[in-house]
Amino acid sequence: MFLAAKIIIILHKIILNMKKIALHWQILVALLLAILYGVMFNTNYQVRDISVKRLVYLHVDQQVISQYEQLKGITFETKSALKEALKNKIDVDYSKFEKTLIKEAYYNPPIRYIAWLGDVFIRALKMLIIPLVLSSLISGVSNLGGSENLGRLGLKTLSYYILTSTFAIVTGLFFVNLLKPGVGADKSAEQMVEGLAKSSDTIGDTLINIVPTNIFESLSNGNMLPIIFFAIIFGVFITKAETKAKNLFTDFFNALFDIMMKITMWVIRFTPIGVFGIVAKVIADQDDLIGLAARMGLYMLTVLLALSVHAFITLPLLTKFIGKVNPIKHFKAVSTPLLTAFSTSSSGATLPLTMTAVEKNDGVSNKITSFTLPLGATVNMDGTALYELVAAMFIAQAYGFDMTIGQQFLMVLTALLASIGAAAIPMAGMVMITVVLTVAGLPLEGIGLILAVDRILDMFRTSVNVWSDTCGAVIIAKSEGETLKV
Repeated sequence: MFLAAKIIIILHKIILNMKKIALHWQILVALLLAILYGVMFNTNYQVRDISVKRLVYLHVDQQVISQYEQLKGITFETKSALKEALKNKIDVDYSKFEKTLIKEAYYNPPIRYIAWLGDVFIRALKMLIIPLVLSSLISGVSNLGGSENLGRLGLKTLSYYILTSTFAIVTGLFFVNLLKPGVGADKSAEQMVEGLAKSSDTIGDTLINIVPTNIFESLSNGNMLPIIFFAIIFGVFITKAETKAKNLFTDFFNALFDIMMKITMWVIRFTPIGVFGIVAKVIADQDDLIGLAARMGLYMLTVLLALSVHAFITLPLLTKFIGKVNPIKHFKAVSTPLLTAFSTSSSGATLPLTMTAVEKNDGVSNKITSFTLPLGATVNMDGTALYELVAAMFIAQAYGFDMTIGQQFLMVLTALLASIGAAAIPMAGMVMITVVLTVAGLPLEGIGLILAVDRILDMFRTSVNVWSDTCGAVIIAKSEGETLKV
């Protein structure tokens, strides 16, 4: 306990003394320190008196509690070890309480001391998303000058999203067919998955839900597509209002956006501390990283290879030859949101940082960033689309399904559409995989095969999602005749 406190004080001093270092280097140092901290203080599980008291308070079945209490005094080094003990010890149905039983046995004081830093940072970013997107979109659209300009910009943006997502999916299809990671996969490592089929909307539902029935409900729930739709409509009709109203609302939303950007810049200062809290917990909570890599190594390699080709070859080539932008300079300009996306696994939470970096460092105008980036964080999921396709093919190979060219083409199309409906939150792609599996006629329980490594791969695919969004912003800005800094 004393050692953990001492390490936290040392780490705090290190991060505070990095003020003169560029922010992306601060984040990288915080990321490395978090990995080290997480490895040093790995999570275990213990049934304690406080655990039992909490279960009583949460109205868990008394018979389950009495049998759960028999595990007191035993330390379980992994979550899977605790699950096995629960299975052997409790002889009544405890499935609906399982998550609660595991949560209350969680024991890692050194991680609890710093995990709240990440929680507060994420909450601060989420606090900014809705007002920032709403003000930036309305401001940007009203400053475009008319629906013709908006239509042209929208066509370019959607064309880019469809093109890059298709490239990503085809890249994933190539590598999964080349390496065949699912052939001979260990199905004994399959984990139980609850509620995924119920959580996924159809593509048709996603499209219909773009139009909000109650914009205040959408704002409250953080439903980005309806908010984007309303903001665009509102911005368009500001340009059609009388001069007095037009100037009033344009000035108001320009001022609101300016204030939101200043708040965002203030929150950005705390990114290294937030990243440290988030990543340390993720690493500490992983069960047997080495064993996991050994079992799922080929599958992880396939995903990472495909993501790397798309991120370091496809997107830079598009940026260089279509956008006429230096991809290396652009990468440096957006390194802060990329590292944050990697740490948080949320392109939505990273959006305030992404908009700031693309405007301040790349020199893209607000009218471009305010339209392309919020839309991109919601519907442009290159990394997620690639992952969904590779995961579905891996499951098909593991269960011995021989997918024809026609079936694979259908999976490509479905992965493209499903990625549009994926929420900009951690593990959202996991939910959307059910759509691909259902269309392909593959077993939904196969998701249990990849569940153990999903959180790790989620960090990489989210970074690719954000990288694609930023590349799209600079390409579209150049196509509109803007002069950039990169």
